[in-house]
Amino acid sequence: MASLKINQKKVTEEIKKELIKICPFGAMVEGKNGLEISAACKMCKLCVNKGPAGIVEFIEEEKELINKDEWKGITVYVDHVEGKIHPVTLELIGKAKKLAKVINHPVYALFAGHNITDKAKELLEYGVDEVFTYDYKELEYFRIEPYTNVFEDFINKVKPSSILVGATNVGRSLAPRTAARFKTGLTADCTILDIKENTDLVQIRPAFGGNIMAQIVTENNRPQFCTVRYKVFNAPEKLNTNTGKITKMEISKNKLISNIKVLDIIKKEVETSISEAEVIVAVGRGIKSEKDLEMIYELSNLLGARTACTRPLIESGWFDPRLQIGLSGRTVKPKLIITIGISCSVQFAAGMQNSDLIVAINNDPNASIFNSAHYGIAGDLYEIIPDLIKKIKSKESLKKIVI
Repeated sequence: MASLKINQKKVTEEIKKELIKICPFGAMVEGKNGLEISAACKMCKLCVNKGPAGIVEFIEEEKELINKDEWKGITVYVDHVEGKIHPVTLELIGKAKKLAKVINHPVYALFAGHNITDKAKELLEYGVDEVFTYDYKELEYFRIEPYTNVFEDFINKVKPSSILVGATNVGRSLAPRTAARFKTGLTADCTILDIKENTDLVQIRPAFGGNIMAQIVTENNRPQFCTVRYKVFNAPEKLNTNTGKITKMEISKNKLISNIKVLDIIKKEVETSISEAEVIVAVGRGIKSEKDLEMIYELSNLLGARTACTRPLIESGWFDPRLQIGLSGRTVKPKLIITIGISCSVQFAAGMQNSDLIVAINNDPNASIFNSAHYGIAGDLYEIIPDLIKKIKSKESLKKIVI
């Protein structure tokens, strides 16, 4: 643990004013005992490097290094509802296999629930080396306390090096709670994962409002936790044969007690998410008015596409929030996406960068969307879209004549 220490005996009124002025976070404050460093400190060390010499010291305590050899395996948490496995789990298995190959580690799956043995067998078909199951009546419904206890029990017994969790409602609740018990790091909504030969998981995600891509490494803590959204990675192909095994885990019944009692399950109406769409027409702030969306919807209908948008149009109240693409919306991976009037923030790019084919329409030839697009059209969308609609209709008419 690092800290900053002020040599109070050397602090004069002039030095005090200088240090207060230097700190960009306002963390240097005048307290009862003289100059103090508040909780606003970000450890930027400007006060050490730019301030008067010998006044502020950076003290880094030596920390016992963890034995990384004691932690082995890439684990995927199996996200499911009543045994039906969420597809993000399969995508994470695909990524886990690639990471495990680099460091020669096995791929594990942690599966907790009730009557899940048959479903666990399916995971072996995707190349998982070992599925650890906690099959108890008390785990029939997701409740945070017993599921966290199960996760903790699994980690203590198996000691996996890295754990990948889907960024679903369940994953976002369970992963940080479990990570906190082990006082280890967790990186949420990763868009890129890599691994070093020393088993350090390289976790990359947009940060500071999407202005930078942060690379995060948990160098001296295990296990390493991260959450990943659906449609970020590719699911592996099913194998004709498998050599994996299922291991039934035991846990004390008192660890399965919950203060939450499930009275009833009310299933909501099933919605088709834009994450499942094969063709998407996405529109951004380049559209001038809500009325102009009519031509966007017409284009979508002609292509059999779903219409989506960027955040500014959600804030304008023109779209349902569930139709937003990006890290604060949905992650998509269609066969074709046409972006219209979208300059492309880092967050939007992260939400659609894995699309098979990206076609961009923007009047700014220097727009960053063209860095992601496979095909780009630089021009006025109010000229391009009507012309595109006209040509598609013409093609449709020719088809009918031929038939």
